[in-house]
Amino acid sequence: MAIENALLNYLQIKVVADARPDDQPAQNTADFFYRILVDDHKLEKLEYSHDAVMYHVTYTVEGERHTQVFDRLAVEQMLSSIEAEPRYGR
Repeated sequence: MAIENALLNYLQIKVVADARPDDQPAQNTADFFYRILVDDHKLEKLEYSHDAVMYHVTYTVEGERHTQVFDRLAVEQMLSSIEAEPRYGR
């Protein structure tokens, strides 16, 4: 899995896990994708923030700092889908 895809997968489920702290499967899945970043991509440090349009991600791999941006709607789509499904309601 390319690091860009792994980062997007991680961000999508991390947003869900943060919004739903009692959702243990979401927490476990966020941990799983973080381990992929660390184990497979040798990610050493990950920070992210967002504005009205984009998520801004900075990370370090083998001492080299990288930056990646993702569309905010794409990152938050999973949370929106879960919240729109009545059986997963709050």
